[in-house]
Amino acid sequence: MTTPIRNLPRRMPGWAKALTAIVLVLVVLFAGLRLSVVPGLKDLFGTETQDRSGPALLTSIQDISRYEAASGNFQVVVDLEKDAKLLPDAIRGTRTLYVGAGTVDAYVDLGKVDEDDVTVDGDRTSATLRLPHAALGEPALDPERSYAVSKQRGLLDRLGDLFSDNPNGEQAVQKLAARHIGDAAKDSELEARAESNTTAMLQGLLHSLGFEEVRVAYGP
Repeated sequence: MTTPIRNLPRRMPGWAKALTAIVLVLVVLFAGLRLSVVPGLKDLFGTETQDRSGPALLTSIQDISRYEAASGNFQVVVDLEKDAKLLPDAIRGTRTLYVGAGTVDAYVDLGKVDEDDVTVDGDRTSATLRLPHAALGEPALDPERSYAVSKQRGLLDRLGDLFSDNPNGEQAVQKLAARHIGDAAKDSELEARAESNTTAMLQGLLHSLGFEEVRVAYGP
C-alpha cells in the first residue's frame, strides 16, 4: 500500500526556519534582560547616553527690581482622564496619575516706588515708605520631585505614540499641576509673609543708617 503524496508532512521552508530561530533568540535575550537570569547581559545590551547639545546662548538680559521676600513649596496629585464618547477606554482614552511638586515666589516690586512714596523728616530720624502690595510669581515645577505615578492608554493611543514626535507627553498634566499649585499659592498666606519680610528688611536697613522710626505701608 502506498501513501498518497498529498498526505506526506510538508517540510518547513528554510527561510521560515531561520526566521523562527531569530525570533527564539530575541525572546531569550529579552527574557534574560527582563529577569536578569544571565549575568552581564544588561551591561552587554545596555544603552549609552551622550550629550551632544550645543552651547547655551544668551538671548536677553532684564533688570529686576523685585525683592523676593518669600517662597512656598507645594505638591499636588493630578488625576487627568480623557475619554472618547463612543469608544471604550481600552480602545481610546488616557488616564494619568501625576505628582507635581514646585515652588511659587512672592515678591515686592521696589521699582514701582516713586519719590512721593518715601517721606523723611527734617532731622532724618523718621521715615515712612509706601510700597505696592506683594505679588506672586509664576509656579515653577521641580522636575526632580515631579513624576508620573501611572499611565493608562487605550490601544489607539498606544499606536499613536509610535508615530508621535513626543510619545507619552506629560505637558497636559504638568500644566494642570502648575495651575493647581498657583491656585493653592493664592489661597495661602504667602503674600502676607512677603510683605512682613519686606518690612523687616527695610526697617533693619534704615535703622542701620541711623533712622530711629521706620514705618512701612502697602497699598496702591
